[in-house]
Amino acid sequence: MLKLINVTKTFNVNTFNATKALKNVDLEVKNNDFITIIGGNGAGKSTLLNSIAGVFDLTCGDIILSDKNITDMPEYKRANFIGRVFQDPLMGTSPEMTIEENLSMALNKDTNLSLKWAVNKKKRGRIKEHLSEINLGLENRLDTKVKFLSGGQRQALTLLMATIIEPEILLLDEHTAALDPATAIKINELTQKIISNHKITTLMITHNMKDALNFGNRLLMMNHGKLIFDVQGQTKENMTINHLLEIFQKKHKQGFYNDRAILSLA
Repeated sequence: MLKLINVTKTFNVNTFNATKALKNVDLEVKNNDFITIIGGNGAGKSTLLNSIAGVFDLTCGDIILSDKNITDMPEYKRANFIGRVFQDPLMGTSPEMTIEENLSMALNKDTNLSLKWAVNKKKRGRIKEHLSEINLGLENRLDTKVKFLSGGQRQALTLLMATIIEPEILLLDEHTAALDPATAIKINELTQKIISNHKITTLMITHNMKDALNFGNRLLMMNHGKLIFDVQGQTKENMTINHLLEIFQKKHKQGFYNDRAILSLA
């Protein structure tokens, strides 16, 4: 479904500050995989997702999605079939537009309409139906500007916008990290519901080891631009946080707790 072949990304090439953020990454993602990704700050997690989304050119390597080589495809074209939700709830929506207008744009993202927020009766019904599924009452607030929503409501809306036209792959970049714990739980539950119901292939970055183990069928660990651990299926289900800590220490050959920003136990 998705293949990364020898994917390498170096920033500031040929300078004193050259940084190799991804190092010869090979990865094969199957249809309906829900993969959680953990690792310390600077491990390459976000760079990996940005590479798939087309945020920058690769230094070398290829990205194949559904048998199409998208390595040289610009980000705006990939956005037609790649869904993304970011850590910041302020990203992914237009704050001065209404809930209805934002979702109308999402519904039309793969068309050439010039007025992408134009809404007819049929589309409004579809929008209300999708909103009712997330159970936040937003279907009764279609004319509310997004800037007046709470962080959790806005992130739920962003998640819905990213999946309302089912993407070939969904990229979640710590999409609950900026939310309070109770709201994060609700958004994670909503994420699980949408991914499960629509069978969306997903990559989700998290610093929370409990979430990394509880969600998805596969877990990847990254460090210094490399994939250093890959576990899935029943083996993943049987793992504990202590197992992850032991693996992390073994792979890094150094004390896990030296980096406070690496992962969260909560």
